[in-house]
Amino acid sequence: MFKKSYQFFALVLFSIFNVLVTSASAIDLDEATRTVVADSNGNTTVLTPEQVKRGKRLFNNTCGACHVGGVTKTNPNVGLDPEALSLATPRRDNAAALVDYLKNPTSYDGLESIAEIHPSIKSGDIYPRMRSLTDEDLFSIAGHILLQPKIVTEKWGGGKIYY
Repeated sequence: MFKKSYQFFALVLFSIFNVLVTSASAIDLDEATRTVVADSNGNTTVLTPEQVKRGKRLFNNTCGACHVGGVTKTNPNVGLDPEALSLATPRRDNAAALVDYLKNPTSYDGLESIAEIHPSIKSGDIYPRMRSLTDEDLFSIAGHILLQPKIVTEKWGGGKIYY
């Protein structure tokens, strides 16, 4: 009798703990944090919580193999941190520019297409994960890239120091 009561009590305690921990670990980002630069004119947009979740999931599934923590594995000198994005030609530090890049990637200096070596919509036949992504999906990925420096600060694009 005592053993059954003990197991039941342990199960109830575990369930309560699980509910409390799950709700306490959920991150609710305020509107200011979810605000990212939308275009090269400096217009901003506020990402919805759904776009934030979707962007993270899509980034991890589609881009995460080569860009863990905002670092570029194939070229660690060029990351996804705000400084690196702003120094690219054309600038890639806004959502519209990142969406454009995901459709038609160019080298960091902007002089040549790298669609055959970088996943993009243009090279969907080579990179099957890119085939089904819509413009909304690309915008969510871009939002994730622009949002991460606000959340993880210098760790995003920080390289081997952090990852």
